[in-house]
Amino acid sequence: MTGKPSRRGISRRGFVTGALSAGAGAAVGAGATYALTGSGPQRTPASERPEIFVPFEGPHQTGITALPIPEQGLVASFNVQSKGRAGLTTALKELTEEIRGLMAGHPPETRDGAYPPVDSGLLGEKPPADNLSIVVGVGASLFDGRFGLADRKPNELQTMPFLANDKLDPKISHGDISIIFEAGHNDTVQFALRQVMRRTRSDLVLRWMIDGYARGIGAGQASEAATPRNLLGFKDGTANLDVDDEALMDRHVWVGAEDGEPDWAVGGSYQAIRIIRNFVEFWDRTRLTEQEQLIGRSKISGAPLGLTGEFTDPDYASDPDGKRIPLDAHIRLANPRTPETDENRILRRGFNYSRGFDGAGRLDQGLAFVAYQRSLEKGFLTVQRRLKGEPLEEYIMPVGGGFFFMLPGVTGPDRFLGDQLVK
Repeated sequence: MTGKPSRRGISRRGFVTGALSAGAGAAVGAGATYALTGSGPQRTPASERPEIFVPFEGPHQTGITALPIPEQGLVASFNVQSKGRAGLTTALKELTEEIRGLMAGHPPETRDGAYPPVDSGLLGEKPPADNLSIVVGVGASLFDGRFGLADRKPNELQTMPFLANDKLDPKISHGDISIIFEAGHNDTVQFALRQVMRRTRSDLVLRWMIDGYARGIGAGQASEAATPRNLLGFKDGTANLDVDDEALMDRHVWVGAEDGEPDWAVGGSYQAIRIIRNFVEFWDRTRLTEQEQLIGRSKISGAPLGLTGEFTDPDYASDPDGKRIPLDAHIRLANPRTPETDENRILRRGFNYSRGFDGAGRLDQGLAFVAYQRSLEKGFLTVQRRLKGEPLEEYIMPVGGGFFFMLPGVTGPDRFLGDQLVK
C-alpha cells in the first residue's frame, strides 16, 4: 500500500478482548440476553398507516425480493418439536395459514371473552398490512432423521461452520427453521412474531432472535439518497443485485431445475445469516481516510475512491496496483467485478441492530447480514474466502447466525410452504 497513510492506528486487540471478556451475560443487559431489540418508539398510529400489501403467493417467497424494503426487520430461529413427519406437516400448514392472513391484513376473528383473545390487540381492531412480509427457511438440523427427510436435504445445506474472524455464540446460532419478519413499524413486526408463535406453539420453540432497522430502499434501486447506511456510517447495498431483473435473479438467487438439487427445492434459495458485531467506538476513533481505504468508497457520497457518483463502476482494471482503491479494500475483495467472479454475486437484505451494551460499557451494535444465493458454495462461502484476513476484520466480528434453505413459494390456495418437501 505504498504512498497510503497507515491504516494501523489503534490496535483492536485490547478493545476486543475487553468487550468479549466483560461477560456474555451482561452483553444485552440483565434478563434479556437473547431477545435482541434495537428499535425506537413508533410515531404513526396503526390505524393511520398506509396499506402496502406484499402478495403472499408466487413461485418464490415474495418477501425475499419485495420493494420497498421496510424499515424494520426481525430474524427468528426456531427448534421444531413436532412428532414425526405428520406433525411437521401440520406445523407447516398452520404456519402458512397464519403468514398468509398476516400478509393480507386479515382482521382477527372474534371470540367469546371467556377464552383468550385470538390476537394480542397490539395493532388495534384491524391490523394494517404495513408492508409486512414473512419468509421461512429450513436448517440442516431439520434433516437429521427426526422427520424422515435425510435423503431430501439440499445438496449444499450445512450447519454454518466457524469462518474467518468468527467467535460464534451457540445461543444465537443455527436452528431448524428461520423466519424473517419485515414491516414498516416495529410493533407490526412484534405483532406478527407473536401471532406466529401463538399459532405454532405446539411445534416451534424460539431458539434465538434479533431485530433492527434499515432505512432506505436499499440495493441501489433508485437513487443515491435511497441506499441505507450501516452502523459504520457507510452506504450498504450500492452494488446489490437488481431484484426487478428476473434473469439476474434466476442466475444468482433461485435454485433451478438444472442444479441437481432435490425436485422440491426448485424455486428456493440458500440463505446465509450472520450476526456481525461492529466495534463502533474503536471505529469512531479511526481516521476518515483509513475508514475509506478499508471500505473502498467515499463515506459521504458512496462513490468508489477517486471517482464520482455512488453507482460508478470502480474500474479496477485502470487501478491494477491499488493506488486508488487498495487491493485489500472490502468492496474490491467482495466483488472483484471480473467475468470469472460474476457467478459469486449474492442478494443482500440485512439490517442494523443495537442490543444494548456489554459489561465494560461498550455498545453492542452491528449488522444482521442476510444474503440469498442460488449456490451457497459459489455465493457466500466463496465471497467469505476472499474476505479472509481483510483489514476490516479489525473492526468487526461475526458472533452468530446460520445457514438455511428458503422454501419455494406457495402457488395456490391449497398449497403450503414446504408441501413438496414433506409429501
